Amino acid sequence: MSENHVLIRTLALTREYEMGEETVRALRGVDLEIHRGEYVAIMGPSGSGKSTLMNLVGCLDTPSAGQYWLNGIEVSKMSDDELARIRNKEIGFVFQTFNLLPRATALHNVELPLIYGGFKAKDRRDLAVAALESVGLADRMHHKPSELSGGQRQRVAIARALVTEPSIILADEPTGNLDSTTSEDIMKVFADVNVRRSQTVVMVTHEHDIAAHANRVVTLHDGKISSDRQQVAA
Repeated sequence: MSENHVLIRTLALTREYEMGEETVRALRGVDLEIHRGEYVAIMGPSGSGKSTLMNLVGCLDTPSAGQYWLNGIEVSKMSDDELARIRNKEIGFVFQTFNLLPRATALHNVELPLIYGGFKAKDRRDLAVAALESVGLADRMHHKPSELSGGQRQRVAIARALVTEPSIILADEPTGNLDSTTSEDIMKVFADVNVRRSQTVVMVTHEHDIAAHANRVVTLHDGKISSDRQQVAA
């Protein structure tokens, strides 16, 4: 399939919330295309709609109006069960807070999506080991999160996101809990994942120095795209 294949397409994507007597218009008709293999940062001030857009792209929420196509499939009208299957198959999530099981080893944390996917034990282990090796944690796979640094925990989270070979990695403020030096290290991991694996990465961030690592920056303001520009990654 062509590298220019459209992986994500939204048409007039709209999301409104009822807050008592008030209607909050979080997204006001967003048209967006992201191609396979792109590395995109989504930016915007608080209340701009970037988190809402991330939730819709990640199939964690459904739009009030408009269409969303992921990998050639219209997901905007799917049921909750169908969305759950799409999330497990097509999307790898990386969160600010890591979301690791504290009593499980790095290896077991990475295996979790494969357990949900019904993979056999040996296949799970082999895939999880390979994912941890790909983020430079081959020597820490039997350690629990409490025995790892913040940067190492985020590497485990990235390995977990990669292990199912999803169509897209969605990263929500992935360096929010990390110091600047560790943040730079994690950005190198994302860049390597994007280039070496041709993995599509979409990252929400409010930090310009973090967004500088992406090849494209989409900025939201008041629920609409205010700018969409290509750049040379840092």
